[in-house]
Amino acid sequence: MDNIYLLMLIAITVLAIVDIVVGVSNDAINFLNSAIGSKAISMRTIMIIASLGIFIGAVFSSGMMEVARKGIFVPAQFEFGEIMLIFMAVMITDILLLDFFNTLGLPTSTTVSIVFNLLGAAVVMSLIKISQSETESLADLGKYIATDTALTIISGILLSVIIAFTVGALVQWISRLIFTFNYEQKIKNFGIIFGGVALTAITYFIFLKGLKGTPYYKEMKSVVEGNEVYIILGSFVFWTLFSFIFEKLTKRTSLLAVIAVGTFGLALAFSGNDLVNFIGVPMAAYHSYEAWIAGGMDINMSMSVLEKKVPAEPYLLFIAGAIMVLTLWFSKKAKSVAETELSLSRQGDTHDKFEPNRLSRAIVKGSSQLSSYFGVLVPKSLQGKINNSFEKPESIMTKDQSIDAPAFDMIRASVNLMVAGVLIAIATSFKLPLSTTYVTFMVAMGTSLADRAWGRESAVYRVAGVLNVIGGWFGTALGAFIAAGIVVFLINWNPSVIIPILLLLTAFLLYRNYVSHKKSSNKTAEEDSLKETGSSSVQGVILESADNISNVVKRGNKIYTNAVNGLAKQDLSLLKKNRKQVDKLSKEVDSLRDNIFYFIKNLDETSLRASSFYINILGYLEDMTQSLEYISKVSHKHINNNHKKLKFSQIKELKEIDVALETLFNDTKVAFESHSFEQIGSIISRKKEVLDLVTDKIVKQVARTRTEESSPKNTTLYFGLLLETKDLLTATMNLLEEYYNSHDSSVEPATISTDDE
Repeated sequence: MDNIYLLMLIAITVLAIVDIVVGVSNDAINFLNSAIGSKAISMRTIMIIASLGIFIGAVFSSGMMEVARKGIFVPAQFEFGEIMLIFMAVMITDILLLDFFNTLGLPTSTTVSIVFNLLGAAVVMSLIKISQSETESLADLGKYIATDTALTIISGILLSVIIAFTVGALVQWISRLIFTFNYEQKIKNFGIIFGGVALTAITYFIFLKGLKGTPYYKEMKSVVEGNEVYIILGSFVFWTLFSFIFEKLTKRTSLLAVIAVGTFGLALAFSGNDLVNFIGVPMAAYHSYEAWIAGGMDINMSMSVLEKKVPAEPYLLFIAGAIMVLTLWFSKKAKSVAETELSLSRQGDTHDKFEPNRLSRAIVKGSSQLSSYFGVLVPKSLQGKINNSFEKPESIMTKDQSIDAPAFDMIRASVNLMVAGVLIAIATSFKLPLSTTYVTFMVAMGTSLADRAWGRESAVYRVAGVLNVIGGWFGTALGAFIAAGIVVFLINWNPSVIIPILLLLTAFLLYRNYVSHKKSSNKTAEEDSLKETGSSSVQGVILESADNISNVVKRGNKIYTNAVNGLAKQDLSLLKKNRKQVDKLSKEVDSLRDNIFYFIKNLDETSLRASSFYINILGYLEDMTQSLEYISKVSHKHINNNHKKLKFSQIKELKEIDVALETLFNDTKVAFESHSFEQIGSIISRKKEVLDLVTDKIVKQVARTRTEESSPKNTTLYFGLLLETKDLLTATMNLLEEYYNSHDSSVEPATISTDDE
């Protein structure tokens, strides 16, 4: 039984390595997103700068390790065996929780995760001890939990959300008011001063404040304390001069230096504050094991040793820093997590990841009304001057083009880095395990709000996204507390059996999530996905849209066939899958329709016929997908509700229609794939034949209903399918006729110019 604790320590160490990998995958967005979003520096340079920051910051983190040992619970109240069970439960649940959020691509807080894991495990272990005691009751729970410290940590984390958002919005608003969106000229005049201020703030708060609590601060204490004003003034002069020299030598803006130094400083601050989240528990477990060995291996010994100040383990910190750097370079999950924050803070249009909800609509409406009320108090002349500063350069880009462009400019990137870095460094100096995710995310949201990135077109989607992420944070806290409590309860029941089972389960879940994420991230644009057109003439649109038509017809044919087969076999899983396929097709057609504004804006006056043709085509595609949606939906509903199956004669007739449609759709697909638009005429000539086939089936069903049909549900379903099939055929034929009448092979297609004007 004695050896089980050595095995547990080894397991906790291995879990710590995995936790660093999983945690950094989530937290990399904290210090990378501003530089990535501005696209001011190459990705390789960003990664090198961040890697240096992380590695150096790992050494700064030793002062934060006390949080895992005594920040949440009172170690003296627990025996060695109980402490080890708490630490084991915390590491298992922490890894699984963070990996779950990474797989979803949502940024969550490693700090909140570890704090509430420790709290949940400690509370449940305390309740177990209380239940086994004859003298203690639930009222004694307070003596096991470090209530004051825990409340300070938790309230600090929650307060940081409000502070980060408010400060980020205020600093960005002032910065934009000064520099405007057309900041190039003003940066030439005032950029050196801005660079001096930003770099001074980063230097003082991150490098000097961040040193507090580290073993290296003692050597600098006499120099720093009492001389803060001189250090700040000296830094300002130095960095202003540096910005001037940088601009003269490189002929580039000093904002590049701010973004580079800010990324380094924020990575350093992140590492200094957050490393406790990954190795704080394993280091506490190691020190507990050391004390247990030194104390004669008494399993019942009190763990009051954890309340003492423990010397830093520089080698362990260096190893942890190295693992963090390697994870930063090789983790693919970090990229998917980064996409969420960038899409919510992007200045231009983007493909909205989140659907609006009732709360997001209410917030947007309420904010608009408040804005209009307060607008009355501000003089119109002042409003005009403010609005001029926030006037964006004219730019007409599609959503895809907007995503490829920088998410925001260098002014916002600089403010993001400066404000987030300063707030995190201040918290680190007070030894508060601040949530770097909360701070960086909310600063980014505050600056994007101040920059008016959340306009009337996108506000409900962006607010819904922010609410989803914040909801995920509360979910992290609640989930961590409950999960860690359950795991420690199970482990306490039978450690030698439950621990191996949980470790195997953890390995299996991590592997499954890794494989699932790898598959989804390796998916390139699907072969049959629809693409936006970039042509400016009818003939160009015809050629560029041909592949879209071919893909819609191909996928529509499969959807219709699956609906018929699903009804024939009463295969609910096939019909359910079919609904997902038609929903996906419908969203792609909607996306093409959303691009009409940009398509028309980019046309010259001589190409207006192309817009009319394109709008008609999209209208017919939408009609086709709506018919397929209805057919798929009612088929699934009928089988899902367990209604009577269709009669053999009805299935046979649907199969006949399906065969006729398959031939028609296949010929259409071939014509569009090969751009043989002359063949469309022969396909259109079969219109009457196929429509007559469907009409004949309707007549037969009318006769059956009058004489032999006994199921109202079957009759409703069958008539619905036939009538919607007619609509599908009509929309398809209208589409073909539009192409046939508009195509002219003698005209060379024109395309929209992509040259910069």
